[in-house]
Amino acid sequence: MSQLMIVACPHCHRKNRIEAARLDESPRCGVCKAALFMGEPVDLDSGSFNSHAGSDLPLVVDFWAPWCGPCRQFAPTFAKAAGELEPRVRLAKVNTEEQQALASRFGIRSIPTLLIMRGGKELARVAGAMPPGQFIQWVNQQLG
Repeated sequence: MSQLMIVACPHCHRKNRIEAARLDESPRCGVCKAALFMGEPVDLDSGSFNSHAGSDLPLVVDFWAPWCGPCRQFAPTFAKAAGELEPRVRLAKVNTEEQQALASRFGIRSIPTLLIMRGGKELARVAGAMPPGQFIQWVNQQLG
């Protein structure tokens, strides 16, 4: 019997229960029927953040701002990584200009700051943009 996981929908942000062995089978949300994995980062706000951060699927969060040059430079790397890392990991972006309460909650002092969470707990954090290979290697290292 496969292990059941809680995975938040990137569209309606409702939690779904799915067998871990079936993550690669293009699962759909039980509520809105949209695909649970899109191969691209999900934009989160204070209303949707906890649903994703509290799921069993690791969440890699890019705290960024539109005026930040390194953030804009890192954005394509982060977007491409979503396609490579899903469905083992969910990638999400939090605009610190629009979501100041979230940035404050996590003590974000420099951007970009990357956080890895699972089950509501922070597992790892790094400040600064990374080249593509280094970013994927960092995520894989942190998750074992």
